[in-house]
Amino acid sequence: MDFDWKKTLSSIAPTLATALGGPMAGAATKFLAGSLLDDEAANEAELESYVLSANPDQLAHIKEIDSQFKLQMEQLEVDVFKLETTDRQDARNLAKGDVRPQLILSAVFIIGYFSIVLSLLSGLIEIPEKQTQLLTMLIGVLTAAITGIIQFWFGSSHGSKSKDNKKE
Repeated sequence: MDFDWKKTLSSIAPTLATALGGPMAGAATKFLAGSLLDDEAANEAELESYVLSANPDQLAHIKEIDSQFKLQMEQLEVDVFKLETTDRQDARNLAKGDVRPQLILSAVFIIGYFSIVLSLLSGLIEIPEKQTQLLTMLIGVLTAAITGIIQFWFGSSHGSKSKDNKKE
């Protein structure tokens, strides 16, 4: 069974997980790698392995690190959640004038994606055994991109939640 380590991280350390998905990804990765692995140059695969194999004490440590990261960001007057929302909003603002390029690119990507998936599922495309792992990885990357397209057009759940909270 495959687990998305960032989703797991978001339930333990929401500030760090949000930062990893936005413009603060580099700083969050470096902070997390330095705090957990004592190696700021550790790569994402090493962080993934640590998070997914963490015992309860390590999970508590990750939660503590999240609090430290949040405190450091507050001291620097950086709102990680606002940055994530602003980053997406900036991308949407590009489309305020003429949305056709973004719409066409999104449609072509989604149509292409589902064409590939349906072709694979129907047996229309035969996959050589040597390339199965590569194709699986490619489909995973393309599937993740679908999430980005949906978030671009419809917003993130966190951004929507923040917007709703401001109305109250």
